[in-house]
Amino acid sequence: MIIRRRGLVAAGALSALAMPNVARGQLSWPERPIRLIVPWPPGGSTDTVGRIFQPKLQEILGRPVVIENRGGASGAIGAGEAARADADGYTWVLVYDTQATNESVMRLPFKTMEAFAPVCLVGTGPLALVAHHSTPYRSYADVVAAAKKTPDTLNYATSGVGGLAHVATTLLQSEGGYRVVHVPYRGGGPATQDAVAGHVPLFMSNVVVINQHIKAGTLRPLGVTTRGESRHVPGVRSFAQQGVGNFEAPTWWAVLGRTGTPQPIMDKMHGALVKALSDPAVRQKIEEQGADVAASSPEECATFIQGEITKWGKVIRENDIRADS
Repeated sequence: MIIRRRGLVAAGALSALAMPNVARGQLSWPERPIRLIVPWPPGGSTDTVGRIFQPKLQEILGRPVVIENRGGASGAIGAGEAARADADGYTWVLVYDTQATNESVMRLPFKTMEAFAPVCLVGTGPLALVAHHSTPYRSYADVVAAAKKTPDTLNYATSGVGGLAHVATTLLQSEGGYRVVHVPYRGGGPATQDAVAGHVPLFMSNVVVINQHIKAGTLRPLGVTTRGESRHVPGVRSFAQQGVGNFEAPTWWAVLGRTGTPQPIMDKMHGALVKALSDPAVRQKIEEQGADVAASSPEECATFIQGEITKWGKVIRENDIRADS
């Protein structure tokens, strides 16, 4: 018996010594700075939301969380870089609603639900159609009337081709029987600059990047994409309330990791994100921007994103929306 017990102890010691470096690393993760890829230029909503929770997240994890802006192709370039990263827990991506539409609009070398493991739905919020204050459009009905009178002459901007703002506006046109001209930009920041300057008369955007301009009166909100009115744009009716059936198209942001990332690391990252997003100061700053903090479970995040891919993929196919549209 003594010999056997000694043998077991020896075997346990050898097993510990033989433990792969990867397994030991899971216990002490993170041991170096973490990359959080934001697949959009600085100044857009994804960058804004990420920079609000990033300081608290790195405080909780005890290592720097470095935001890397990798804009282009409506978020597809940055997401593609994240999809090629090692599944070691040192590269994450903060995606925007385009993550659910890009794979139906473009030919991507990956599929979201295969390349990534959803970690947390960070937040959701309304899109709003706004008009520059110098335009004659005082209501959504004014826009519809003008577009029907002179089809394909009224321009509207979005943060990029195939994003939710583009796809949702396409659905609004289909439901309303009118046509407007899409002017895509490479992110919400550049689009907002031109909208505020009056270079484009209409802009469909999430409220985060235009909230301050709505409050200043530079941009006039004409409708929101939530089912009912949104507390972030008080007094503005939703499109559903303005006669567009059950129209609903909330924008959203989520953190994804690489598929294959060890579960202990995924769990630790999720816990840190929820803790960061639950911080009263972080929550207040995000909500002041025009979004609602979700801080969901990984399972809720996965179900939500899959639902968005299915819902908007159908609209994209039915309206033949492509990357060059």
